[in-house]
Amino acid sequence: MNNNNSLLQLRRLALALAVSAAAGNSYADNIQIQAQPLAGALKQLGQQTNLQLFFSPELVDGKQAPAVSGNLAPEQALQQLLQGSGLTFEQSADTVVVKPAQAAGTLTTGSLELAPTDIKVVGDWLGDAEQSVVQNHPGARTVVRREAMVEKGTMNVRDALRGIPGVQVQDSNGTGGSDLSLNVGVRGLTSRLSPRSTVLIDGIPAAFAPYGQPQLSMAPISSGNLDSIDVVRGAGSVRYGPQNVGGVINFVTRAIPEKASGELSTTLETSRDGGWKHTESAFVGGTADNGMGVALLYTGVNGDGYRESNNDNDIDDVMLKTHWAPTDVDEFWLNFHYYDGRADMPGGLTQAQYDHNPYQSVRDYDYFSGRRKDVSFKWQRQIDDATQFEVLTYYTDSFRGSAIAARDQKTLSSYPRNYHTFAIEPRLSRIFFVGPTTQEVSVGYRYLKEAMREQSTRLALVDNVPTVTPTSDGHVFQDRSGGTEASAYYIDDKIDVGNWTITPGIRFEHINTDWRDRPVLDANYRPVPEKNRSITSNEPLPALSVMYHMSDAWKLFANYETSFGSLQYFQLGQGGVGDSTANGLEPEKAKTYEIGTRYDNGHWAGELTAFYIDFDDELQYISNDVGWTNLGATKHQGIEASARYDLSGLDPRLQGLSVNAGYTYTRATYEGEIPGFKGRDLPFYSRQVATAGVRYEVNRWTWNLDAYAQSKQRAPGTGMNADGSFNGNYITQPSADGQYGDIPGYVTWHVRGGYAFGPQLSNLKLAAGVKNLFDKQYFTRSSDNNAGIYVGEPRTFYVQASVGF
Repeated sequence: MNNNNSLLQLRRLALALAVSAAAGNSYADNIQIQAQPLAGALKQLGQQTNLQLFFSPELVDGKQAPAVSGNLAPEQALQQLLQGSGLTFEQSADTVVVKPAQAAGTLTTGSLELAPTDIKVVGDWLGDAEQSVVQNHPGARTVVRREAMVEKGTMNVRDALRGIPGVQVQDSNGTGGSDLSLNVGVRGLTSRLSPRSTVLIDGIPAAFAPYGQPQLSMAPISSGNLDSIDVVRGAGSVRYGPQNVGGVINFVTRAIPEKASGELSTTLETSRDGGWKHTESAFVGGTADNGMGVALLYTGVNGDGYRESNNDNDIDDVMLKTHWAPTDVDEFWLNFHYYDGRADMPGGLTQAQYDHNPYQSVRDYDYFSGRRKDVSFKWQRQIDDATQFEVLTYYTDSFRGSAIAARDQKTLSSYPRNYHTFAIEPRLSRIFFVGPTTQEVSVGYRYLKEAMREQSTRLALVDNVPTVTPTSDGHVFQDRSGGTEASAYYIDDKIDVGNWTITPGIRFEHINTDWRDRPVLDANYRPVPEKNRSITSNEPLPALSVMYHMSDAWKLFANYETSFGSLQYFQLGQGGVGDSTANGLEPEKAKTYEIGTRYDNGHWAGELTAFYIDFDDELQYISNDVGWTNLGATKHQGIEASARYDLSGLDPRLQGLSVNAGYTYTRATYEGEIPGFKGRDLPFYSRQVATAGVRYEVNRWTWNLDAYAQSKQRAPGTGMNADGSFNGNYITQPSADGQYGDIPGYVTWHVRGGYAFGPQLSNLKLAAGVKNLFDKQYFTRSSDNNAGIYVGEPRTFYVQASVGF
């Protein structure tokens, strides 16, 4: 008995030392908890820190906690809350179990009942992208908050994404040449219409059809409705596959507030031609005493861009969000979303046209329009103290249409397209304690069904006027339909043991895609024979991530994952005769590796990641004439770095002054056997991208100075014959039609100043700024059916105003 008591005392001493050491390594949080029942105090501590707290309801029943206030390490605050309660705690990484003092060190498998807290089961890895969640993510991850978007003078999500390490944003161009589109490439992957990243809006796919049409020629996302943008550049395929070798980008909309509140804001900008483009946003919401919460979000964008003509924008984005917690264990979310937009496309220029006037437009009728209606419903239930079940279901109805003149300006073609997507995604997550480990196992399933209808019509352009002619009378000369039915199963296990977090997982994708070319009369009234094509894919996608917690502030991580890209409708229908599939195109598969470190102590934060992506046979879009081809093996490798420093850590007189910087080096090359191409750069990415910024907040003023730089890009000549075979040429000299040639690098600067009047004046905020301060002229290119050179945004002045209530 004496020996057992001695052993118990030693274990308690070891625990006290471990907690003391952890507290010494932890960085301080500004913790504010009022005196209240212990259960509520522990819940607030979990919300304000990165601790995952577990306790039995009976254990804390009737106990009171003192007030805790100040800059404290999470463990120090926990010790204060438990003083005099007869309770202590055990910790593994960021997981903490509250126990009777006499039971410390006696945890056994399955012996603990857990009380509901907001963070006891992670379930959704993305969630609201709180800083504590990001800090413990075992891979490269960056979150852009609403405050930063406002201070960038953001008018669209393209502006907000620019400068994130590893993310390269291509300016509007080609069939993505409007404010409705999004052209984002990650780590040297193709940026044209963002096909290689899983793009989500509150966890719902943003694409028309996530499997068959993942491109974002219409991205139904407005920056004014956002709380944050969460960019996970790796380690996401198990939960969010496929089509995510470029990671996961989740646009998180503004949350339903606890108290009734609202905000109205506007941004107006103008550039060289004196026209104005403006965006207005409205937000109102609150939660009633019965737990019912609702929020209404609206953003509208109207006005002209910086090209001289055919450059108008008209966008409306409305969202109604609801939340209800009828019991202690059930929560329901029901969201409705409507997006409608129309934007002119000024089009690409030839080299001669660009040299004469880079801001002109030679297209009078090109435009893109789209509409999306979607509804999503989520039910989350706490089955027992350690088990969480949730089911997410959603339905989207999307239309997109465009009119694009042929390069010879003799015809004007229209492309109406309709897509419908339904999905249901149940997931079960449970926490287990096995020996020294804490494990959260999640098992999930997704069933998704898509349907599409794509058509084409054509009118003649006679003296630049759309005209009915015998061969271009507006009849449907191309009529295609198709669909995808996909099932995905996954399981992962987040294992915390000591300072380690190890997460193995695997996803299995079963995908059936069908495509049909319906019999019609082509533009010359010749019968188009019916074609039917289909492809079935069964792919296991394993992944493994490892994180070592040096301290609360310092993390080391490494991960491996596989990503699979099924053939899309356009690719499936490309070329071939009869039932042959896509001129031999095959789905692509990639392996991604990351190793890196992340540090954040409140004053200084940074992340450094090395990545490597290995494609066996990458699909690459070449041009509208050639379409897609399997390039063969490619490699994407590089380093991403970012840092932020609050200078008040050096001297209190520098309070409010902070600096930030980012740098990415990427090398994306073709490694196959085609002569003349091995080791050559893939198109439309910069090997080097750098950012730097200074932010100074003093009294009610906020000042920003930011710089963005990218090195040159390649837009090589196709090096291909008309039949899709390579001819071995890698042409980098500018072509007369503007499609091909090197794209020079550039540097732009942005400056802004803002003043907050405070609550005595309805929280009025006013600001003004200048983008591209020194009016640097730069451009990009496109090789699709709106090909040519596209000038970048010139010096642009803007003003902002908002009021809150």
